[in-house]
Amino acid sequence: LAYHLAKAGLKDVVLLEKSELTAGSTWHAAGLTTYFHPGINLKKIHAYSIKLYEKLEEETGQPVGFHQPGSIRIASTPTRVDEFKYQMTRAGWHPTEQYLITPEKVQELFPLLNMDKVLAGLYNPGDGHIDPYSLTMALAAGARKYGAQLNYPVQVTNLNPRSDGTWEVETPLGIIQAKRIVNTAGFWAREIGKMIGLQHPLIPVHHQYVVTSTIPEVKALKTELPVIRDLEGSYYLRQERDGLLFGPYESEEKMKLQESWVTNGVPPGFGKELFESDLDRIMEHIEAAMEMVPVLRKADIVNTIAGPITYSPDILPMVGPHQGVRNYWVAIGFGYGIIHAGGMGKYLSDWIIEGEPPFDLIEVDPNRYGKWTTTEYTAAKARESYGFNNIVGYPKEERFAGRPTQRTSGLYDLLKSKCSMGFHAGWEQPHWFYKPGDEIGYKPSFQRTNWFDPVGREYKQVMEKVGVIDLSPFGKFKVKGADSVKLLDHLFANVVPKVGSTNISHMLTPRGKVYAELTVSQLYPGEFMLVTGSGSELHDLRWIEEKITRGGYKVELENMTDEMGVLSVAGPYARQVLQKLTNEDLNDASFKFLQCRHLKLSNIAVTAIRISYTGELGWELYHRKEDSLPLYSAIMEAGQKEGIDDFGTYALNTLRLEKGFRAWGAEAADFTGKQALKQIKEKGLKRRLVYLTLETDNVDPEGNESVWHNGKARTIVHVAKNQS
Repeated sequence: LAYHLAKAGLKDVVLLEKSELTAGSTWHAAGLTTYFHPGINLKKIHAYSIKLYEKLEEETGQPVGFHQPGSIRIASTPTRVDEFKYQMTRAGWHPTEQYLITPEKVQELFPLLNMDKVLAGLYNPGDGHIDPYSLTMALAAGARKYGAQLNYPVQVTNLNPRSDGTWEVETPLGIIQAKRIVNTAGFWAREIGKMIGLQHPLIPVHHQYVVTSTIPEVKALKTELPVIRDLEGSYYLRQERDGLLFGPYESEEKMKLQESWVTNGVPPGFGKELFESDLDRIMEHIEAAMEMVPVLRKADIVNTIAGPITYSPDILPMVGPHQGVRNYWVAIGFGYGIIHAGGMGKYLSDWIIEGEPPFDLIEVDPNRYGKWTTTEYTAAKARESYGFNNIVGYPKEERFAGRPTQRTSGLYDLLKSKCSMGFHAGWEQPHWFYKPGDEIGYKPSFQRTNWFDPVGREYKQVMEKVGVIDLSPFGKFKVKGADSVKLLDHLFANVVPKVGSTNISHMLTPRGKVYAELTVSQLYPGEFMLVTGSGSELHDLRWIEEKITRGGYKVELENMTDEMGVLSVAGPYARQVLQKLTNEDLNDASFKFLQCRHLKLSNIAVTAIRISYTGELGWELYHRKEDSLPLYSAIMEAGQKEGIDDFGTYALNTLRLEKGFRAWGAEAADFTGKQALKQIKEKGLKRRLVYLTLETDNVDPEGNESVWHNGKARTIVHVAKNQS
């Protein structure tokens, strides 16, 4: 980060290191670099890192010890081959090279393998490994070359936020005044966060790897072996000089957390120390590696490294500005620090300098965690994430450790045994519902699985009758005060809705990119309710808070997400059912689409918005969380004649996408990004969103697949499945 900020011309960049560069996790890292990532956005981070590392030595004059013999992920089960095929469908539009290769090609590239179980390989030619110490020193040299100050050993002893948004950073050598601070403190990040009352959900795990002495068969090779990842054996293995380096990921039952550091803090003197190794814990992985690479059997172990790596609950880092604290940024929780370092340094530097992220990386937003993220939850998820490092990555993956959190809706106890629940920003939310004869439970697959027919049934239910869905995980904010209209006029690229009306509005970045999409309703004069998706709650709240502070707007902003429940009733009979519960006229003439009003349903107060993500006739009903159960019961009872039933988020998503539900705002005030949008409009759009209908039998698109035309990958596709 210091290197990229200074190189981009930012003055007064100061890096404080408490002991010495590479202390903590860096110096003992295995240094693996790979273009591969199962997601689509983090591939950009990986790709940038590798391209940077390739030219860093030439730029700084510092050797980096970069080896690029490629890497192969080994498939030794048919399911793993399916996973590779699935990953290849998403790779076509990405510029980095990735190939599905035959066992023969695997053996050609890595001749020391036992091929008995090898069915296929996923090959990335540009992958390899780098010396973490040399890489750090080259980045440090580059940072200094462009004017950054790197000071060590200097410990931060306290952080004082000032009323103008700047910071005082206290050290034993004096106080530094800073416009912004970025916490990049690795497994000390929790200590830094605690100084300002934040509990960052991080926990150190013990990671072990083993280095062998010289192996004659390795020494005799003409070219360096590619890195292999034996996914069923759950380990990586690469050449280290004339021997091999082997690193396993134990199961969640066997792996070890350094929990004492979470409760008591990191020992003050800890810097380049290691933990005591425990070969018994990794013995089954050693045996798997010996079977896959037989020359290991004769090799002597010359070094066993057991050191701390910091994990977040979902193994992804936390990168960006933090909600609730002005000008406090984080780049923490890196389970794969070497491959992420270059790309995240650039990503964060661009964001700091330009005032907006260069592209969407909401999956690493630090604000995806909230008060519901307890230490117990963090520990349970870190165990699971470490143990699942090489697990098969299915579409629509669910992981169950640490669930449920305190975030359950008023319907959770009633519905939990009747449906397959999904996890959304700490909440439990029904994905699909069971009926007699269904195969129940979570059964992930690369083909159509147990939920396909039930979701089709729910789709039909909403299209032909009426359905109810729990949407309580939505992020919900109240905005009121003297400047509320003025604020929203500036915040959103849409007109401010009149009292009793609702619209879909977009918060844009200065460059005219969509930062967030919210539903905006004016409930009373100057009082608004804003609704966003569950995963965007604190992400959007932070943006709004920043606009309020910078503009000096006189408003009150309240996060109502946990206090408020939401039920949606949708389908052709939705009006008939709800009309039985209220004296208010729900007819089209008196309660139009995109109108909102307060009313009572079965004597329960609700804010009703005539809108539905299904695209069918429907209302969203916002109410006190404690009223969810009586409200749901009253609706279900009222709808017996109409054949009312539950539906889940899988059916909702299908209905929503098939409807092509879009709403772009008309002309508004001088909102953020307006000038950029004008320029984009004048130049003309380079991309269009189109819908494709695909004829398939047992394998459905999941989103982000490549669309091929005349031998070229043309675009990315987000897909709805037709369940009818």
